[in-house]
Amino acid sequence: RVTFGEEYGGGKIGSGSEAPGMTPPKWVWVPSIAPSGMIFYQGELFRGWQGNLLIGALRGQALVRLQLAGNKIIGEERLLTEQGERIRTIKEGPDGVLYLLTDSGQGRLLKLTP
Repeated sequence: RVTFGEEYGGGKIGSGSEAPGMTPPKWVWVPSIAPSGMIFYQGELFRGWQGNLLIGALRGQALVRLQLAGNKIIGEERLLTEQGERIRTIKEGPDGVLYLLTDSGQGRLLKLTP
C-alpha cells in the first residue's frame, strides 16, 4: 500500500509514499486534518480567494484555505481555529457568503463575511 498515513498509536502504514505508476498527491497533511466538506470558492466577496480550495477540518478544527496558482498549491491558511470546533461542511451562497456547519454538541451554523 502506498500512503502517507500513520497508525493511531504511531508508526507508518503501508510500504512507503511512492510507487511506480502512482501519481503523488498535490498536498499532504501528516497528521491528517480529517478533511470534510470542500469547495472551490467562486465568489467575489472575499477578495483574492476566487479559485482557492476551502476545506473543513474535523481533526484540525479549522477552515483550511489552499491558495492555488494554476494547478499548483502555493500556500495554506488555517482559519477559525479559535472556535475550537470541527468543521463538518462548507457551502458558498449565491452572493459569495460562506456557510459552515460545525458538529460540536451544540452544533452551529456559521455565516462568514469579510
